[in-house]
Amino acid sequence: MPGIHLLWAEAPQVASDAQPGQFVMVRTSEDHDPLLRRPMSIHRVGENGALALLFEVVGRGTNWLAQRKAGEVVDLLGPLGCGFKIHSQELLLVAGGIGIAPLIFLAEKALAEGRRLVLLLGAKTADQLYPRRLLPPDVEPVTITEDGSLGKRGTVIDLLADLAEGAEQIFACGPISMYEAMAAMVNELGEKSVQVSMEARMGCGFGGCAGCAIETKQGLKLVCQDGPVLELTDLLW
Repeated sequence: MPGIHLLWAEAPQVASDAQPGQFVMVRTSEDHDPLLRRPMSIHRVGENGALALLFEVVGRGTNWLAQRKAGEVVDLLGPLGCGFKIHSQELLLVAGGIGIAPLIFLAEKALAEGRRLVLLLGAKTADQLYPRRLLPPDVEPVTITEDGSLGKRGTVIDLLADLAEGAEQIFACGPISMYEAMAAMVNELGEKSVQVSMEARMGCGFGGCAGCAIETKQGLKLVCQDGPVLELTDLLW
């Protein structure tokens, strides 16, 4: 995945409490430039307190993080936020590009609990799709690419209605445009619970600064504290 990095860290205190959909705030410098930490989804939790982050290089901070080598120390604060809430057996996971980041942890937890799932993977091109060899062993993804280089041609929205029929719950992570398209599919998705992982600029990550407030049907909510996972039907567009 061009420009995408996978970082494993020994973080037993964070890993032991982490739940799918939660995030950590990462210091992306050795001093205070950049000043603010970066919020990153917990990608997966491994053995012996290992924690994985999957991230895209988009600026100075993430570029610094991508240069870290084995044995170096990275400052993490977490786990933070409210994660995914599973209460069904048949699940559909929808990932748009780098949106796969929090969904692997969710898939592993769901499978360990004996639930069944379908993973819908979408990206612009085949080389931007999450590598199949890194997926949980029991997951066979449904893939779609915008240029048709792997799977069908189109976006995840083009396959969503058909795959949603057999699902009791839907979990999604991707760009805002994907969520807007999903919100417009009221008839196709019915009354299913659709939980989405929101992204926002954050100052602190735990509700102190209120910098990540968004409007919902229930008033202002903080992405860092009330989310990042929210019900799609609660969001305003």
